[in-house]
Amino acid sequence: MNNRVLNSVLLSTITVAGTISITSCSSMKEMAANTAHIVYAEPKPPTPDLGSSLDSLSYALGMIDATFFKSQGVDTINYTLMNRGFEEVLKGKNTLLTSQEADMTVREQLQAFMRKKSQAAIDEGEKFLAENKKREGVKVTPSGLQYEVLQMGSGPRPADTSTVKVHYDGFLVNGRKFDSSRDRGEPISFPLNQVIKGWTEGVQLMPVGSRFKFYIPYTLGYGEQGAGGSIPGGAALIFDVELLDIVN
Repeated sequence: MNNRVLNSVLLSTITVAGTISITSCSSMKEMAANTAHIVYAEPKPPTPDLGSSLDSLSYALGMIDATFFKSQGVDTINYTLMNRGFEEVLKGKNTLLTSQEADMTVREQLQAFMRKKSQAAIDEGEKFLAENKKREGVKVTPSGLQYEVLQMGSGPRPADTSTVKVHYDGFLVNGRKFDSSRDRGEPISFPLNQVIKGWTEGVQLMPVGSRFKFYIPYTLGYGEQGAGGSIPGGAALIFDVELLDIVN
């Protein structure tokens, strides 16, 4: 092979190699710049450190206690002192409070938390009742119960120990219905001394066959604690009640 041919072959080889090298580098740069095709594994949440039945019990007790107190309006607590109280009682150490003092503290603080939680509903109810009593036909008893006669019956009136049969609709002051025997299609019977104070007082004003509308302050209703999820703490209530009969 003469020198001219050898030089030509070498030049061709170098050119091809250089082209491959440049193309390869260009592709790698493009791949490095374009990361959209890469799928990253999502970080896994930390595994709860519940390595024993005692760990599970400890955590569960914390959840149960917190769930209850949160429902009562408690939104913050001193965790250091709470844990200290647990430890001192379980280990039989001297505590910072007596049992009676602890019980009284919890009662007083829960009342304060409940009052804070229910204050908006209390204010709404008081504003409504203040305006409602100005309406023609609305009467107010010394306890603060307001009522309106929709239909006056001619039958006997029940005593506070009577069991009565009624139809009713129950509303919050914003108009939301929370209960209704009429919607269920069946009247209800109950002893008058086993219901809220507003009912006990109000239904005694009704002769059988009457239909009254009661506007009940929270103090004569379900108080600051409310009832279930349908009646907030501190809520004033409206009941449209028809007295069908005195059962006994």
